[in-house]
Amino acid sequence: MGISILVSVLMFVVGACLGSFANVLIYRVPRGLSIVTPPSACPGCGTPIKPYDNIPVLSYLILRGRCRSCGCRISPVYILVELAMGMMFVAVFARYGFRWDAMLPLAFFMVGVTLTVAVIDLKEMIIPNAIIVPSLAAAVIYVAVTAAIRHDPRLLLDQGAGLLIGAVPLGLIALLYPKGMGMGDAKLMAFTGTVLAWKVLPALFLGFLLGSLAAAVPLVTGRKGWKDRIPFGPFLVLGCWLSLFWGDRIISLYRSFLRA
Repeated sequence: MGISILVSVLMFVVGACLGSFANVLIYRVPRGLSIVTPPSACPGCGTPIKPYDNIPVLSYLILRGRCRSCGCRISPVYILVELAMGMMFVAVFARYGFRWDAMLPLAFFMVGVTLTVAVIDLKEMIIPNAIIVPSLAAAVIYVAVTAAIRHDPRLLLDQGAGLLIGAVPLGLIALLYPKGMGMGDAKLMAFTGTVLAWKVLPALFLGFLLGSLAAAVPLVTGRKGWKDRIPFGPFLVLGCWLSLFWGDRIISLYRSFLRA
């Protein structure tokens, strides 16, 4: 019990630190800014943030969400991203880590990338190529190298099938109806499909279901019209997260239903 708690704390700390880096990407990548320089600064007064004020989660709580220099209010998105990343890392390790899985590093990578692009899509209505394309390439290389090391062509076939299942349908929709679906969504699902393999099928179903339900509410209430755009990426990401944990069970239930 003590070891599991210690490992969970470690996973949370690692995830929160990566969440802090994700916040840098979320702010800078859509604006075309370098993610290396200049150092992080207050968005209000421009004062560089000291290292002791840049500790994930803790610094935000200690400073009560305000800049130490000018008192400017700092968006709660920063701490929410750090908390979400930390908790997801704990959840992924609890699901896969104690029985080592060769795809575990890729699962962590998927969580980090998808959380980042989901927040960007919510704020900016884009899924940046600068993040998703290198991430897709890295995932494909990891799968290919892992399959070669393990002499496991089935791994390559399964993850390749996931890539195609994730990319092709959404890519066709984006080509035929670009106002309703962006090519960024197809690239996102190509990346997550490379990680999830056949579990990308329930991920797509859940993503479309959640996105449709979320879009229906503002339409019915009149807060949005049919021509208003709604970011679809966050719902695809949520579907992928659900499938990461329970995709195998969903597929098994579906197979049982077909055999009944």
